[in-house]
Amino acid sequence: MADTTQYRSRDKLRELQSDRLRDIVEYARENVPFYRETLDDAGISPADVDSTEDIRSLPFTTKADFRETYPDGLFAVDDVDVRRIHASSGTTGKPKIVAYTDADLELWNEVMARSLAAAGLDSSDTVQNAYGYGLFTGGLGFHAGAEALGATVIPTGSGNTQRQVELARDLESDALCCTPSYALYFAETAEEMNIDPRELPLSTVLYGAEPCTEPMREAIEERLGVRGYENYGLSELIGPGVAVECAAQEGLHIWEDHFYPEVIDPRTGEPVPEGEEGELVLTSLTKEALPVLRYRTGDLTTLTRKQCECGRTMARMDGVTGRADDLLIVRGVNCYPSQIESVVLEFDAVAPYYRIDLYRDDNLDRLELTIELEDEFDGDRDRLRSEILDRLGNALSFTPDDLELAEYGTIGRTEVGKVKRVYDHR
Repeated sequence: MADTTQYRSRDKLRELQSDRLRDIVEYARENVPFYRETLDDAGISPADVDSTEDIRSLPFTTKADFRETYPDGLFAVDDVDVRRIHASSGTTGKPKIVAYTDADLELWNEVMARSLAAAGLDSSDTVQNAYGYGLFTGGLGFHAGAEALGATVIPTGSGNTQRQVELARDLESDALCCTPSYALYFAETAEEMNIDPRELPLSTVLYGAEPCTEPMREAIEERLGVRGYENYGLSELIGPGVAVECAAQEGLHIWEDHFYPEVIDPRTGEPVPEGEEGELVLTSLTKEALPVLRYRTGDLTTLTRKQCECGRTMARMDGVTGRADDLLIVRGVNCYPSQIESVVLEFDAVAPYYRIDLYRDDNLDRLELTIELEDEFDGDRDRLRSEILDRLGNALSFTPDDLELAEYGTIGRTEVGKVKRVYDHR
């Protein structure tokens, strides 16, 4: 049966969201002591929530709340009803533990299959899944979604990239699922194997788990001869499957029949006008094991509810430009790593690999930027360095204290997990 929810009128969608919001607030208060306490402290009863217009009265949920209730203080079901456990990477402390009931796993399969279909895949495709399997939600999320779509899945997992290239060639993979940095590493590895990555059968790359600027997308598409589609998700809500780009590539459709989106000013918590950048806040409308109300994702984006040319009526978010907690403050100037990346990748002479090092000398911040040159670069390095510095100065209102143009292959690649770009030594 065709999924028509994606094309429902905004009025009908709002009715569905309002019904589900009322239910999830009541469900969370009844089953999660944390929400019972926070709602009572805010003087809010589920009866006060009549529609999505009332969502702003609800308190936020934050990453700190997950840490303080570790490991399972936010669960709404007993252990006997939990079918699977996943977790965030825990790179900044304790991982965020998340749980799924049978119904949650069915929901996850549904939104992932919907996401893959929106990116143009169907049951005739062979999907090579290079996300890591395990506690990270990427591997099993993409795997089960592709199976729910009826596609053939090659569960390669992350790493062993030469073997990945061979399998893509020999098994005629149509789609590759991975992080954007790994897609570029995949292409680079193929070239090192004397295989033209553009001649591989791949036609689609579904990437996510890391911010990806438009120049990086263009690099992926050019080097692999594919179309790249960004996927967005986070463990706290469900994993991948919250939003995805369609063929129009004009923003990511949020499956807002299950995840209600807001964009707020990260400093004040107040909503920003549609189209203005702010922090994405999401509410799970249908999750059983772990209902989450107004979760501050930390991800910076914009939101529009204008109908897409593909016909889908669900809200679209722009690609994540950075995280509120990734903000770099250098000599009083604010910038995000993605802004630096966008400038760097404007230059054909450099490879899509860079590193930012931050230091503090005598109470003064220093930003050192290392950029790889393209393989076999034979141009004027001093001129290129000057052009990059000028462009960075215009875009960021400051220039790095040091810019090193490194030989191709100097900066470490990442086969497993998310790439690290920023090293803060302060």
